[in-house]
Amino acid sequence: MRIPEGEQNRTEGGSLSARRLPLARHVRSARSWILLGVLAPIGMLVLSAIMLLELRRDAWDKAEQTSQNLLQVIERDIARNVEILDLSLQGVVDNLKAEGLAGISPSLRRIALFDRAATARDMGVMLVVDENGDSTIDASSNTARRINNADRTYFQAHKMQANLGLHISRPLISRLINEPVIVLSRRIDKPDGRFGGVVLASLKLSYFSGLFARIGLGREGGINLYLRDGTRVMRYPFAEGDIGANIAGAPTFQNFVAKRDGSFTGTSVRDGIERYYTFTQVGDLPLVLNVALGTREIEAEWREKATIIGLAVLVLCGLTVLLSLLFGRELRRSAAMQAELARLAQTDVLTGLPNRRRFETVFAQSWETSRRTGAPLALILIDADHFKRYNDRYGHAVGDAVLKGLAECLRASVCRPGDLVARIGGEEFAVLLPGTDHDGATRIAETIHRTVAGFAVPSAGIAPRTVTVSLGLAVHSGTGTAEDLYRRADAALYEAKAGGRNQTRFAA
Repeated sequence: MRIPEGEQNRTEGGSLSARRLPLARHVRSARSWILLGVLAPIGMLVLSAIMLLELRRDAWDKAEQTSQNLLQVIERDIARNVEILDLSLQGVVDNLKAEGLAGISPSLRRIALFDRAATARDMGVMLVVDENGDSTIDASSNTARRINNADRTYFQAHKMQANLGLHISRPLISRLINEPVIVLSRRIDKPDGRFGGVVLASLKLSYFSGLFARIGLGREGGINLYLRDGTRVMRYPFAEGDIGANIAGAPTFQNFVAKRDGSFTGTSVRDGIERYYTFTQVGDLPLVLNVALGTREIEAEWREKATIIGLAVLVLCGLTVLLSLLFGRELRRSAAMQAELARLAQTDVLTGLPNRRRFETVFAQSWETSRRTGAPLALILIDADHFKRYNDRYGHAVGDAVLKGLAECLRASVCRPGDLVARIGGEEFAVLLPGTDHDGATRIAETIHRTVAGFAVPSAGIAPRTVTVSLGLAVHSGTGTAEDLYRRADAALYEAKAGGRNQTRFAA
């Protein structure tokens, strides 16, 4: 039985579709397995990352708690000792007002004025100086050691401010014991309210260094005690050159004085190491204390765990991901090769322009669009004048250079994305202009002539205006077929060449 032609086509089409469906399903299945092979390890990595982040957070929580505990211990110790010394100073100020004190013996007066704080291990000296800065009473001797402290900043501060209260000096070298100290002082007023001198107690900096040294903070950790004006009183690890230095302008110190207490991560201006700082004001004193832990040391233990877990996860997931990616790469490479082959099949090798096959495909599509919408469609056929002479005279290499140059000239003459420039023969080109009427196509033709006129091949002695082209132009008039449009443009091109070349002729 003979199958009608239409039925035969449908049967063959069905068989072809039936053959393609398993292939399509196979491709989709392969891509699904690739996707699964990549997503599964990624999911494991995400879960591992979440777990490692939690471990990191635990390490930071532990560091934060440790810093807070150390800060409280140190702050309370300093506050308590300063308070004891200040109470001693206030006792001296009050006892100096007692009647008959001046008439008793120096030894009894010393016992009456000074308590046991004057003999503490880290105490320097405890003195009473008069309004001129001369020492008058010494806690360590019945006869005051002669010294004048009128030039000290704490003496001048009390002299200028009656209600200054407790004053804590910057680090200085004691003139009596020749050791670095800070001086705690209070003003003494005469019965009439005038300045009567200062009672002072010096606290050795060795107290702070000994206190800080008992605490282990790692190689990058540190403890610092500052006055609120930015002067460093003590630091651990100890560095003599840093004692007394002022860092009021440093970003870290700005954070210290912005609030009474807190914590932050910052980079030290001294050594450039990033640290986690916890800070507080010492009681109601003008002192700021901070404990700093190196961020690298905080995360050191976490890094070890993260390395072990990360390597284990990578070993488990790496092979799967690698195989999946290799498979995917091969698929993409195959698709890219097919796309490149399809492109090369429609591209002229010499000029890089679309070839005749591509031109015919686009021409058919553009014609159908023009027929359906009524929009104009212009076609320009271009032929290089006397091209055979270039090959005969200069050789095929120069002839190829001329063709490449003409291709570039045509590209430069057409600017709209929808326009098409193609090489359709040896020295013959075509320009397809959808949506372009006769006037627009005429302007394009004029542009082509001007651009080609400037083309030259200096290496071969071909000067500008030597190479010329003939153009045949036809515009779809609303009737006829695509073949009619092409024949009319071709006839116009023939007329241009027969009429002397280097011109444009328009189809009737």
